Amino acid sequence: MRLFAAVLPPKDAVRELGAAVDELHRLPGADGLRWTARPGWHFTLAFYGEVAEETVPELSERLARAARRTAPFPLALHGGGHFGDRALWVGAEGDVPALRLLADRAEAAARKTGLPMEVHRRYRPHLTVARTRASRSAAPAPGPASVDFAAYLSALDAFAGREWTVGELCLVRSNLPQSGVPGEQPRYETVASWPLGAADGPGTAAG
Repeated sequence: MRLFAAVLPPKDAVRELGAAVDELHRLPGADGLRWTARPGWHFTLAFYGEVAEETVPELSERLARAARRTAPFPLALHGGGHFGDRALWVGAEGDVPALRLLADRAEAAARKTGLPMEVHRRYRPHLTVARTRASRSAAPAPGPASVDFAAYLSALDAFAGREWTVGELCLVRSNLPQSGVPGEQPRYETVASWPLGAADGPGTAAG
Protein backbone atom coordinates (compact mmCIF):
# COMPACT_ATOMS: atom_id res chain seq x y z
CA MET A 1 0.00 0.00 0.00
CA ARG A 2 1.12 3.54 -0.78
CA LEU A 3 1.52 5.43 2.51
CA PHE A 4 2.63 8.74 3.98
CA ALA A 5 2.59 10.46 7.37
CA ALA A 6 0.62 13.69 7.57
CA VAL A 7 -0.97 16.46 9.57
CA LEU A 8 -4.57 17.11 8.52
CA PRO A 9 -6.06 20.60 8.96
CA PRO A 10 -9.43 20.80 10.73
CA LYS A 11 -12.65 21.42 8.82
CA ASP A 12 -12.87 25.12 9.68
CA ALA A 13 -9.33 25.70 8.39
CA VAL A 14 -10.23 23.84 5.20
CA ARG A 15 -13.33 26.01 4.75
CA GLU A 16 -11.29 29.20 5.13
CA LEU A 17 -8.69 28.04 2.65
CA GLY A 18 -11.42 26.84 0.31
CA ALA A 19 -12.86 30.35 0.13
CA ALA A 20 -9.42 31.73 -0.75
CA VAL A 21 -8.82 29.05 -3.39
CA ASP A 22 -12.23 29.80 -4.93
CA GLU A 23 -10.91 33.31 -5.59
CA LEU A 24 -7.79 31.87 -7.23
CA HIS A 25 -10.04 30.03 -9.68
CA ARG A 26 -11.02 33.43 -11.10
CA LEU A 27 -7.46 34.34 -12.07
CA PRO A 28 -6.17 34.07 -15.66
CA GLY A 29 -4.90 30.60 -16.48
CA ALA A 30 -6.73 28.87 -13.63
CA ASP A 31 -8.48 26.52 -16.05
CA GLY A 32 -5.08 25.21 -17.09
CA LEU A 33 -4.28 23.94 -13.58
CA ARG A 34 -5.34 20.74 -11.83
CA TRP A 35 -6.83 21.89 -8.53
CA THR A 36 -6.56 19.44 -5.65
CA ALA A 37 -9.72 18.23 -3.91
CA ARG A 38 -10.44 19.71 -0.48
CA PRO A 39 -11.00 16.34 1.27
CA GLY A 40 -7.41 15.49 0.38
CA TRP A 41 -5.74 18.65 1.70
CA HIS A 42 -2.89 17.80 4.07
CA PHE A 43 0.66 18.54 5.13
CA THR A 44 2.77 15.55 4.13
CA LEU A 45 5.40 14.92 6.81
CA ALA A 46 7.14 11.91 5.26
CA PHE A 47 6.31 10.01 2.09
CA TYR A 48 6.90 6.26 2.33
CA GLY A 49 5.79 5.03 -1.07
CA GLU A 50 4.78 1.40 -1.40
CA VAL A 51 4.89 -0.35 1.99
CA ALA A 52 4.37 -4.10 2.41
CA GLU A 53 1.39 -4.93 4.60
CA GLU A 54 3.54 -6.95 7.00
CA THR A 55 5.73 -3.87 7.57
CA VAL A 56 2.86 -1.58 8.59
CA PRO A 57 2.60 -2.77 12.24
CA GLU A 58 6.24 -1.92 13.00
CA LEU A 59 5.99 1.42 11.17
CA SER A 60 2.82 2.19 13.11
CA GLU A 61 4.47 1.38 16.42
CA ARG A 62 7.34 3.72 15.66
CA LEU A 63 4.97 6.48 14.52
CA ALA A 64 2.99 6.09 17.74
CA ARG A 65 6.23 6.59 19.64
CA ALA A 66 7.03 9.69 17.58
CA ALA A 67 3.59 11.10 18.37
CA ARG A 68 3.96 10.45 22.12
CA ARG A 69 7.29 12.30 22.12
CA THR A 70 5.81 15.40 20.43
CA ALA A 71 3.62 17.84 22.35
CA PRO A 72 0.59 19.41 20.65
CA PHE A 73 1.45 22.72 18.97
CA PRO A 74 -0.27 25.68 17.27
CA LEU A 75 -0.38 26.01 13.49
CA ALA A 76 -2.20 28.08 10.89
CA LEU A 77 -2.39 28.15 7.10
CA HIS A 78 -0.62 31.20 5.75
CA GLY A 79 0.80 32.56 2.49
CA GLY A 80 1.90 30.44 -0.41
CA GLY A 81 4.70 29.29 -2.66
CA HIS A 82 5.43 27.07 -5.62
CA PHE A 83 7.78 24.33 -6.77
CA GLY A 84 9.08 25.53 -10.11
CA ASP A 85 6.23 25.49 -12.60
CA ARG A 86 4.87 22.20 -11.24
CA ALA A 87 2.83 22.97 -8.13
CA LEU A 88 1.21 25.81 -6.16
CA TRP A 89 0.95 25.45 -2.41
CA VAL A 90 -0.14 27.17 0.81
CA GLY A 91 2.34 27.45 3.66
CA ALA A 92 2.11 27.48 7.44
CA GLU A 93 2.87 29.72 10.38
CA GLY A 94 2.81 29.10 14.12
CA ASP A 95 5.12 26.57 15.73
CA VAL A 96 6.73 25.54 12.46
CA PRO A 97 9.83 24.17 14.30
CA ALA A 98 7.55 21.68 16.08
CA LEU A 99 6.05 20.67 12.73
CA ARG A 100 9.55 20.15 11.34
CA LEU A 101 10.47 18.07 14.37
CA LEU A 102 7.41 15.88 13.87
CA ALA A 103 8.33 15.47 10.20
CA ASP A 104 11.87 14.46 11.14
CA ARG A 105 10.51 11.91 13.59
CA ALA A 106 8.08 10.52 11.02
CA GLU A 107 10.99 10.10 8.60
CA ALA A 108 13.17 8.51 11.28
CA ALA A 109 10.39 6.05 12.05
CA ALA A 110 10.51 4.83 8.46
CA ARG A 111 14.30 4.54 8.40
CA LYS A 112 14.30 2.52 11.63
CA THR A 113 11.63 0.29 10.13
CA GLY A 114 13.92 -0.34 7.17
CA LEU A 115 11.98 1.55 4.52
CA PRO A 116 14.08 3.11 1.75
CA MET A 117 13.88 6.89 2.00
CA GLU A 118 15.24 9.69 -0.13
CA VAL A 119 18.17 11.79 1.05
CA HIS A 120 17.05 13.88 4.02
CA ARG A 121 16.15 17.48 3.19
CA ARG A 122 15.06 20.29 5.46
CA TYR A 123 11.29 20.03 5.75
CA ARG A 124 9.27 22.77 4.06
CA PRO A 125 5.61 22.86 5.18
CA HIS A 126 3.32 22.96 2.15
CA LEU A 127 -0.25 22.06 1.35
CA THR A 128 -0.61 21.61 -2.41
CA VAL A 129 -3.65 23.33 -3.92
CA ALA A 130 -2.87 23.03 -7.64
CA ARG A 131 -0.55 21.32 -10.09
CA THR A 132 0.17 21.93 -13.73
CA ARG A 133 -1.42 19.45 -16.08
CA ALA A 134 2.01 18.34 -17.30
CA SER A 135 3.37 17.53 -13.82
CA ARG A 136 2.42 13.84 -13.94
CA SER A 137 4.50 13.13 -17.01
CA ALA A 138 7.79 14.12 -18.56
CA ALA A 139 6.10 14.24 -21.98
CA PRO A 140 5.66 17.74 -23.37
CA ALA A 141 2.20 19.20 -22.96
CA PRO A 142 0.40 21.51 -25.37
CA GLY A 143 0.38 25.18 -24.55
CA PRO A 144 2.90 27.32 -22.64
CA ALA A 145 6.06 25.57 -21.44
CA SER A 146 5.83 27.16 -18.02
CA VAL A 147 3.26 28.61 -15.65
CA ASP A 148 3.46 32.09 -14.17
CA PHE A 149 2.30 31.76 -10.56
CA ALA A 150 2.93 35.44 -9.72
CA ALA A 151 -0.73 36.46 -9.53
CA TYR A 152 -1.59 33.42 -7.40
CA LEU A 153 1.26 34.06 -4.98
CA SER A 154 0.27 37.71 -4.70
CA ALA A 155 -3.27 36.68 -3.75
CA LEU A 156 -2.04 34.09 -1.24
CA ASP A 157 0.32 36.56 0.43
CA ALA A 158 -2.70 38.14 2.10
CA PHE A 159 -4.17 34.83 3.24
CA ALA A 160 -3.90 34.04 6.96
CA GLY A 161 -6.12 31.32 8.37
CA ARG A 162 -7.19 30.86 11.94
CA GLU A 163 -4.85 29.07 14.31
CA TRP A 164 -5.57 25.56 15.50
CA THR A 165 -3.79 23.05 17.73
CA VAL A 166 -2.20 20.12 15.93
CA GLY A 167 -3.14 17.20 18.14
CA GLU A 168 -2.47 14.06 16.12
CA LEU A 169 -0.16 12.36 13.66
CA CYS A 170 -1.87 10.46 10.85
CA LEU A 171 -0.83 7.56 8.63
CA VAL A 172 -2.56 8.02 5.29
CA ARG A 173 -3.03 5.68 2.36
CA SER A 174 -2.97 7.13 -1.14
CA ASN A 175 -5.17 5.31 -3.64
CA LEU A 176 -4.06 6.32 -7.11
CA PRO A 177 -6.61 6.84 -9.91
CA GLN A 178 -7.62 3.59 -11.61
CA SER A 179 -10.30 4.54 -14.10
CA GLY A 180 -8.19 6.53 -16.52
CA VAL A 181 -10.80 9.27 -16.53
CA PRO A 182 -9.09 12.66 -17.15
CA GLY A 183 -9.02 14.80 -14.03
CA GLU A 184 -9.54 11.93 -11.59
CA GLN A 185 -7.59 12.52 -8.39
CA PRO A 186 -6.02 10.23 -5.79
CA ARG A 187 -8.21 9.24 -2.85
CA TYR A 188 -6.73 9.55 0.62
CA GLU A 189 -7.69 7.27 3.48
CA THR A 190 -6.50 7.75 7.06
CA VAL A 191 -5.61 4.24 8.20
CA ALA A 192 -4.41 5.18 11.70
CA SER A 193 -3.81 8.22 13.90
CA TRP A 194 -2.05 8.85 17.19
CA PRO A 195 -2.58 11.72 19.64
CA LEU A 196 0.41 13.94 20.20
CA GLY A 197 1.94 13.87 23.67
CA ALA A 198 -0.18 10.91 24.81
CA ALA A 199 1.33 8.85 27.61
CA ASP A 200 0.23 5.58 26.08
CA GLY A 201 -2.18 3.98 23.64
CA PRO A 202 -1.58 2.16 20.35
CA GLY A 203 -3.37 4.68 18.18
CA THR A 204 -6.74 4.85 16.52
CA ALA A 205 -7.54 2.84 13.42
CA ALA A 206 -9.78 4.55 10.90
CA GLY A 207 -13.14 3.03 10.14
